[in-house]
Amino acid sequence: MLRWWEDAVFYQVYPRSFRDSNGDGIGDLKGITKQLDYIAQLGVDALWLSPFYPSPQVDAGYDVSDYCDVDPQFGTLADFDELLSQAHARGLKVTIDIVPNHCSNQHPWFLAAVAAGRGSAERARFHFVDGRGDNGNEPPSNWTSVFGGPSWTRVPEPDGSPGQWYYHLFAAEQPDFNWEHPDVLAEFERIFRFWLDRGVDGFRIDVSDALIKDTSWTDTEGRWPLIPKDDSCGVHQIYRHLRRVMDEYPGDRMAVVETGASDDIVALFIRPDEMHLAFNFRFVKAQWSAKDFRAAIEESLAANVAVGAPTTWVSENHDVTRSVTRYGSNLNLEGAYIPGVSGGADVDVQRGRLRARAIAILLLSLPGAVYIYNGQELGLHNIDDLPDDVIQDPSFFRTQGAVRGRDGCRIPLPWVHDATAAGFSDTETTWLPVSESYRSLAVDQQIPDANSMLTLYRDMVALRKSSPALRHGRLEWTDAAEGLLTYEVSYEGETLAVVVNFGDEPAGLPEGPVLMMSSPLDSSRQLPADAAAIVRKF
Repeated sequence: MLRWWEDAVFYQVYPRSFRDSNGDGIGDLKGITKQLDYIAQLGVDALWLSPFYPSPQVDAGYDVSDYCDVDPQFGTLADFDELLSQAHARGLKVTIDIVPNHCSNQHPWFLAAVAAGRGSAERARFHFVDGRGDNGNEPPSNWTSVFGGPSWTRVPEPDGSPGQWYYHLFAAEQPDFNWEHPDVLAEFERIFRFWLDRGVDGFRIDVSDALIKDTSWTDTEGRWPLIPKDDSCGVHQIYRHLRRVMDEYPGDRMAVVETGASDDIVALFIRPDEMHLAFNFRFVKAQWSAKDFRAAIEESLAANVAVGAPTTWVSENHDVTRSVTRYGSNLNLEGAYIPGVSGGADVDVQRGRLRARAIAILLLSLPGAVYIYNGQELGLHNIDDLPDDVIQDPSFFRTQGAVRGRDGCRIPLPWVHDATAAGFSDTETTWLPVSESYRSLAVDQQIPDANSMLTLYRDMVALRKSSPALRHGRLEWTDAAEGLLTYEVSYEGETLAVVVNFGDEPAGLPEGPVLMMSSPLDSSRQLPADAAAIVRKF
């Protein structure tokens, strides 16, 4: 019997951009609770909530100062409990973000480490290292932060003299934990239990594959840290321990890890005694071509089958350019998200939206679990022309504006086309400005439209729920002309054919009733370019 998470559709809620309940311009937990019926009507199985913990908000909450509370701008623990209760009453599971690689520089542990001084037990929980050069004035290595600039920041010693340097993979306000110190694992076991005891159904583990690093290494050619991910390091022992913690609780509690490693390394994190799912970023990295998407599907399935784990499918989240913009851009978007890469590009939004509709069918027709990012079901595009004075992403500041950052995919959602802030808030002054171009994509405009992106997602999720073949069927490739991606999924006598047209010319469909299509067929049953369809074979 399948466990609930093996073929679930998860809906990622970015709290500050979802719905504002109190008019302060920032989305909050009560706003999410208010819209639970909308989420339930989408047909998804579970929520993933991005961080809502107390935080200075240097990196939108991924700089956590207290892992067991709620930031006042999002509400209270009582608000979280109510959200959890209301979600469960609607049959929705709730999973939450955990950030184990780093914390805020305002976290009590880090404040104590700075105050305690060189060689202290408090500093041993982080990566404090003496600098190079005269009086240690130079950073310990040439390593670069993901957000730009050096990965090392110097602190004063308790007597005020220039002191040691600490390592941070991301912003200076996000010091990395030293996971080789036993206190760190013990603390995260406590954090896991705190939320499991409250009834959460699972976790999304941020930067999960970067916990172990050897900061004694000096310069590297690429200026990147050395972060082992295979069995030669202790990272897998960490996840085996946390898996045992989750297994103590009823209800098939689960965790999905975020890792951008190769398929074979990703698979190591989801062996039977480690985590349950791993994000598969192959769709985010794939070019618009049948060849790229087929390789992404084949290689991902093969790697996961080898360890007996389901594959996850995702094309958007809070860190990547929205797919409408990616697929409509003239750029060769190679690799994972490069913050701000789509800014200034020529983007054919109309074509990008057609392609995003096709990918919605592809995404939801594959065996395994699926993740949808809030606003993806509305066909939202990136907003890459934000004024400099409203940008909040730390990469913008650490690169002196050279990198625009990820704010363009985090714009507040539009709910009511003619309301203040498109219905997101009662105030026009929201944490990021609501785009006027989103008003025509508002929920109230899409619900009654049989051809809207929202209707397509609702219908496709419903078809997936009613068809076991789409959730956990056996996938077999079928012969296809160049530019076409075609396969069949079969389960207990049901076979469905999926066709995605990545080419420039219309293509014929196999015989059988058409169950779903992203764009209308012509009179001769031809599937247009940039479209997808599902046909029942038998």
